[in-house]
Amino acid sequence: MTKTLFNPILFSFICSRILNPIIMLIPIGSDHAGFALKTKIIQHLEAKGFTLEDKGCYSEDSIDYADYAHPVASLIESTSGMKGILLCGSGNGINMTANKHQGVRSALCWTPEIAKLAREHNDANILTLPARFLTEEDALEIVDIFFSTAFEGGRHQKRIEKIPC
Repeated sequence: MTKTLFNPILFSFICSRILNPIIMLIPIGSDHAGFALKTKIIQHLEAKGFTLEDKGCYSEDSIDYADYAHPVASLIESTSGMKGILLCGSGNGINMTANKHQGVRSALCWTPEIAKLAREHNDANILTLPARFLTEEDALEIVDIFFSTAFEGGRHQKRIEKIPC
């Protein structure tokens, strides 16, 4: 009898990275008010093995949030299964901008519970954070919940299918 070296768990992991490496890539963008917190989130997620694509901004100099929301939202819009992160002072402007893109379901989350529900019930694919209203600790917890929560599907699927115009 021949001993097999096949490990189904390892095989599944390798296939998921080869066939869908986008799972580990997270585009992220912010305005000047979200810059400092964005930097902390990037460090946090990179330490967990994620690859982040920073779409800007790159300092605390005043800029327009739409200039950074559109590149993140465009990438999410064109890449099935990808999830991203946006930040601005209140979270509102950058969230409104992202949601103009078809296929983007950006959720403004200020608690872990809202982030969990945004993923479970709305299949949110962009997490938007109000940088001026969150502690670093709270923001990182929200990020972890968002990226570890799956969409429930079922009755929620028909609802999200009605979102596009």
